[in-house]
Amino acid sequence: MVQDRLRDGKRIAQLLASELTGDHATLAHVVVADADPDVEPTDDGAVAYRVVHVADDDALATDDRGRPTLAADPASEADAETTEIATVYVQPARARVEFAVAPDRAAEAAGDTELRVRPKAVEPPRTLVFIESGVDAKRVLPVFEAVFEELSADGA
Repeated sequence: MVQDRLRDGKRIAQLLASELTGDHATLAHVVVADADPDVEPTDDGAVAYRVVHVADDDALATDDRGRPTLAADPASEADAETTEIATVYVQPARARVEFAVAPDRAAEAAGDTELRVRPKAVEPPRTLVFIESGVDAKRVLPVFEAVFEELSADGA
């Protein structure tokens, strides 16, 4: 019997957070920040969490599950160079990632996947990537990796 595909926006966002924080190689300096575990999906999308790149190893800590987090020491947080890469929103049947950094690179990388992508005409421009099933939580990782690589090439 084939199971139905996961189409719960909140659960999809949780799976994505697990994928992001479980990657100890390319995305080792990527942290899920300001996560709202009680977020309720809305039609327009409610903010679930931000995805942040932390440049300084001293500003990173590891939680009890081995995932990277911001260090609890306020002094190291204040000095840490952080860059918000994306914001993850939850809708009833999907999650949406809004890339704030390297939107052109995000769109190009997402175009190489089976994910739906579109630009958001705001200043500064952003790229929206829609995660419509649990499987898509893995498919979006190369997009984060491409954005991270461009961020690193720019000196962050």
